[in-house]
Order: sequence, then C-alpha cells, then structure tokens
Amino acid sequence: MKENVKISVRFLVEHVFRSGSIEEGMRSMTAMAEGTRIHQSIQRTYDENAEKEVYLQTTITHRELEYHIDGRCDGLLFDGDEVTIDEIKSTSADINQITSDTHPVHWAQAKFYAYMYCASHDKNKIKVQLTYVQAKTNEVKRFQQAFTIEELSHFVFVVVEQYAPYAELLKQHEARRNESIKQLTFPFETYREGQRKLTGAVYKTILDKKQLFANAPTGVGKTISTTFPALKAIGEGALQKFFYLTARTITRTVAEESLSLMAKDKLVIHSVTITAKEKACINEKMLCQSETCPFANGHFDRINAAILDILKSETIMVREVIEKYARKHRVCPFEFSLDLAYIVDVVICDYNYIFDPRVSLKRQYEEQKKKTAILIDEAHQLVDRGRDMYSAELNLSLFQQIQQAYKSINNNLYEVVCEIVYYFELLKREAGKEKNLSYKEMQEEIITLVDSFVFIAEQELSLNGTGQEGEALLQGYFSALGFLRVAPLYDERFITYVEVEEEDIKIKMFCIDPSHLLQKMAKGFHSKIFFSATMSPFLYYQEMLGISNDNYAVSINSPFTADQAKVYIQPISTRFKDRDLTKLDLVNMLIKETRVKGNYLIFFPSYHYLSEVYSEFVSLAPEVETIVQHSSMTELEREDFIASYDAENNNTLVGFAVLGGIFSEGIDLKGERLSGVFIIGVGLPRLSFERDLMKRYFDSIGKNGYDFAYVYPGMNKVLQAGGRLIRTENDRGKIVLVDDRFLSSKYKQLLPKEWTNYELYKLR
Repeated sequence: MKENVKISVRFLVEHVFRSGSIEEGMRSMTAMAEGTRIHQSIQRTYDENAEKEVYLQTTITHRELEYHIDGRCDGLLFDGDEVTIDEIKSTSADINQITSDTHPVHWAQAKFYAYMYCASHDKNKIKVQLTYVQAKTNEVKRFQQAFTIEELSHFVFVVVEQYAPYAELLKQHEARRNESIKQLTFPFETYREGQRKLTGAVYKTILDKKQLFANAPTGVGKTISTTFPALKAIGEGALQKFFYLTARTITRTVAEESLSLMAKDKLVIHSVTITAKEKACINEKMLCQSETCPFANGHFDRINAAILDILKSETIMVREVIEKYARKHRVCPFEFSLDLAYIVDVVICDYNYIFDPRVSLKRQYEEQKKKTAILIDEAHQLVDRGRDMYSAELNLSLFQQIQQAYKSINNNLYEVVCEIVYYFELLKREAGKEKNLSYKEMQEEIITLVDSFVFIAEQELSLNGTGQEGEALLQGYFSALGFLRVAPLYDERFITYVEVEEEDIKIKMFCIDPSHLLQKMAKGFHSKIFFSATMSPFLYYQEMLGISNDNYAVSINSPFTADQAKVYIQPISTRFKDRDLTKLDLVNMLIKETRVKGNYLIFFPSYHYLSEVYSEFVSLAPEVETIVQHSSMTELEREDFIASYDAENNNTLVGFAVLGGIFSEGIDLKGERLSGVFIIGVGLPRLSFERDLMKRYFDSIGKNGYDFAYVYPGMNKVLQAGGRLIRTENDRGKIVLVDDRFLSSKYKQLLPKEWTNYELYKLR
C-alpha cells in the first residue's frame, strides 16, 4: 500500500512555480475581507447556470507515493457544452501592468482545477480564465486559454514530478521522526513535583482536542513539560506539528535547548525558530527590493533548493543555522524561516505569527490546523499583547510633517492630508478643556479619509520611492494601513478615543477586551495550551484569554519549599501622595537590608520613583555598588546589567529596576547570583485616560472595573518580579513586599501560596 501525501492545489503550484525577487510593495497583500468582497462581486455577475466555490479533488500516483490534491475553484461557467474554469485574483497593483505572462502560478492553479474537473467529468477540452480585479478601482482584466485533457494531464504530471523530491524527503523524515519519538523517554531521571501532573494534563488535552489553562509556578519545568507530551502526540499520529509561542527571546532559547536535549537522546525532529525580520536581516540595509538586496533579488528562484538542502542536513534550525544556509543559497533568511514554518514539526516563534492578523502565517489551511497544537508560554502576557495587536492609532504630528513635505510636490496627496489634519483640529475643538473624548462607535469619517490617503500614498511611494520627503510618508502609510486593518475587527469590545497632548493629537481604536479575537485567531487548531507561572487570579485570565469553562484547567503547586524564600511585608505606604513622607524610611530599610553581602534587585512602579529613591540611597550609602535600569537601554547595556549579577561578587551589588520591565520577567539569576528581591508598591499601572476607559468598560459588563484595569495587571508584575529569586531547588533568599496594601484581604488572596507564610517587617 502506497503512502499518502495530502496537499492543496495552491500550496503545490506555489511551491513549483514561484520565481523572481522579493519586492516590498505597498499594500503587498490585499486584506482578506477585501479579497472576499472582490471575489463575491465577480461571482454575482455569473449567470444562473454557473457554479461558485466548487470543491475539486484528484489522486495521482507517482513512484512510491499517492498524492491527494484538492482545492476550490472560484467559478465554473457553462455555455452549452463548453466549460470555463474562472480563477479570480484581486490586486492593489496597476492593472494595466498585468499581462497574460505576469503570473505563471495563477495559470498553474487554474490549469490544475481544469484537469481535476475534466478527469472527474470525462471532458476532453476546457477553457481556463484568469480574472484580475483592481482592489481600489474595481477595474477588471481577463485572460483566457483553451486546453485539451492531454495537455492538462502532461502539465499535472510535470508539476508532481517537480514536487516529488520534496514530498519524498518529508515522508522519509516523518518515518524516522515517528520511530524516534516512540523510543523517546522523559529526558530527566525523575519528574519534579507537579511536573508529571502538567505533562499528563497537556497530553490528555491534545488527545481530547481541548484547550488547557495551566498555572505552573517557576521551577516546574514548563517548557519540557509541554513540549515532551506534544512530541509524544506527534509520534502517535494525534498531531502533525506544534507551535511554541512566547513573547521573549530568552524563553524561545529555553524551548530550543529543550529540543536539543531530546535530540541528544536520538530524537529526530525538524524545528525552526522565527526571528523578527529586523533582527534576521543580513543585508546592509533592511530594504526588501531586488535593486538593493542581493538576498531579495532572485530569492524565489533559489528558495526551493535552499529548503531541500537545509532539511537534508539540519534538525534544530535556530537563527544562526538559517543564516548560514541563507548566505549559502543567497535567499532572505526571514522569508526562508517563514517557508520552513509550514513544513517543519515544531515552530518556535512570537505570539504574532498566530494571533496578529497583520503578520500571522496565512498559508495554513484548515486541514493543517486541525493537526496542529499551539503551546502558549507566559500566557499572562498575551492579554496586553492582544490589546496591542488589535488596536491602532494615528498622530496629527506625523500628518503635519507629510503635509509640509508634499505641499508643492503632490497636490492630490497634499489635499487628502489637509483633510486629515482638519479632522484632527475638529477633534481638538470637540475635546475642549478636558483634552480627551471617546466614542463607542467606530468613526467612519476618519476611516474614509485614511483609505483615500493610503491609495494616493501607495502611488506616490511606488513612483518616487522613499526619498528625503518619503520617510514621513512611509511611516504615515504604515500607520494608516494598520488603522484600516483594525477597522474590520471593531465591535462592542472596542472604543475609539482622542487625547490632546501639548504638541500632538492622538486618535486610537482601542481593543479593550481582546478575548474574542484571540480565540478567533486560534480557531481551527487541534488544541491550545495556555500556561504561565503567574496567572492569578485564575478566573480573570480565563476570561481575558477567552477560555470557556468546558475546557481543562490545572493549577500546579510550586516544587520549591516555603523556606527557600523568606517573605516579609513592610507596611509603609508607597502611594503617590505618601512617597515624600515615607521615602527616608524606605531608603533606610533598603540600606540596612543590603548590608549583608549579596546581590539584590529592587523593583519600583515607575522610573520617576526609582530615580528619587536611588538618589537618596547613593547619597546615604555611597560605598554600595549600584546598577540602574534606564528607559532606553541598548541590548548590550541590558546584557551588561544581567552580567553584573555574578555569583562570585565579593561585595554587595544593588540593582534598581522597574516592575513590568525587561529585568522583572524572563531572566534567570540562579544560585548566589541573586540574594534578595524588594518590590516597592503593588504594581498598579499609572492612572491614565486609557486605563479609566478600561475600568468603565468592565464596570459596564458587570465586572470589577478597577480590579480588571489596575489591580490584576499590577499584581501580575509583582508576582513576576518576585519569581526572579527562586529558580532552582538550591536557591535561597528573601522577598520583601513594601506596601501596607499587601496586608489587605484583596491583595493577600492574590499572593501565591508559598508567599502566604510571610513575616511582618518592622523598622529597627
């Protein structure tokens, strides 16, 4: 019995026929909703005998494999005995520049549908039609050819013949992979406390095609406890692949290390890590055009050879490995990694590639999703990240720059920008002395203006590029495009607000509750595993991540003993109004507690508060070595900050950092590298118009708006900062929570179980 390969027509022909260079065109991909609208508008012009969205399939045997190929053609048109396959394509390009030979891949897709129809309906001849529609102007251009079944049969055979080496390589890998997974054992001699429970919960969730919501404290070993059972599920045929999603580079590295650890135990796996485009780029300047980048020039002519080469030779494909093969084959490393993401068994990447509609991996078809799990690490971060993904804003100052630059260059562009600037000025008048205002409804007038701006800006940028004047235009173009992409998502969970600042005005479509969209973007995947060390309170994060009660939830106890971290509460007020009064008490306490040799981290709710306390600290204790986080640290400065925490330090080191910043999450300072953590305040976000809008929204739907907007996000920062202290079973130290609010029932119930045996700190 021959093995099966299931593949869509579109994926097959794109693999075989793509060619040419990467060109970073304006609005390079028409929005899905716009594409659907255009398809439907053409289909409405069909006569009553025509058929729309027709599912077609065929099976082709080639050597040792049986190819099951399927897809949907846009239209079947009938004129007596004559049949025409119609393939509709929307484009944002100038339709006059499109010729019959412009897009061979479009002809290939339509011809494949033609073959499938002829083969299943015993037809000897058929017509193929390509219908192009300009997205903005609705101009239509058509090309038509006739083919015999013999011509189409030969064409299909050639396509499968060219695809076969790739398919055969993947099938051979799949057999070796599954056999290696069957032999795979847990990579440690014993399970830590709670680890077996989490591993079992993940495995059952995948088998049952459910969602899992897991609160798993630091030390459980979340990465290995989620990746190991997911791999086992692949080996048993329950999954084809999984995505490991996270927000931070360091946790992506941990995932890579976990796979490498199992690979040493003879696991055969293909994994790829997607690195952000700006970091992956190996050209002198990140400009994806054939004239300026040798890796973009001819990229698609060489990419298939690069893919075959790396799959034959590598397993764990991290950034350095991808770059090596990208240089060898002269292809773009970022686009290379995206192509690999559709092929490999494991993808390690940022949340964006699944949840952000602007950058998500759109070529995944539904059948592939049904066999793919997503593992979401640090899932507490996905709430705010979701708000960012589904929100968009525009600023007056940027359009004023464009207005000034193009006043005498492009009259059409200048006029539409003047209309936008005038709209901002009307908003300013409406805001009045309050300097802010909000609307529940989306403001259609600005959407219409921005849509006109985008169309004209595309033409200007395409014709004249991004010269000196074009930098502001390009920035404005992408801001406007983001605004248009958010508009179709707008519903009752959004609000539009305006803020008038000293020199600027901002209008923002703000997604207050991202839960619905997070679930929508993850829809269709086999199973979803949400896990974090700090998802407290449980119900808040379940609601904000859109996880229903009929799915699974598990809470794991900390594997560390309570006496590893001595917890103190220092009940002095750090409220804004009391800070001047309590600052000296706070500084004296910090000086006293850091006299014992060790490495310490002190976390503050703001840079301003940090600066004030730091100044007092160094004036009273100039002999103590200190290091300070600032708001615009380079990557090298961040690395130096962390490297300062050396277990071999002979003297005391005191670091000053901010809650919710880069040093309060995702860093490991094991053993003697960290002796104590001081958390100043309960982490409440700064009072703001945006936060107050959140509060009002949650109040309006029957929630405690203050808790949802301020308390819960703030306490998550506290828990994350405290989690820096105990990273292994050998770590020891102290956590000092500085604020009298930690003694109130509201905040006590949000503390992790291992912190509840605290002692009251008294100034001496």
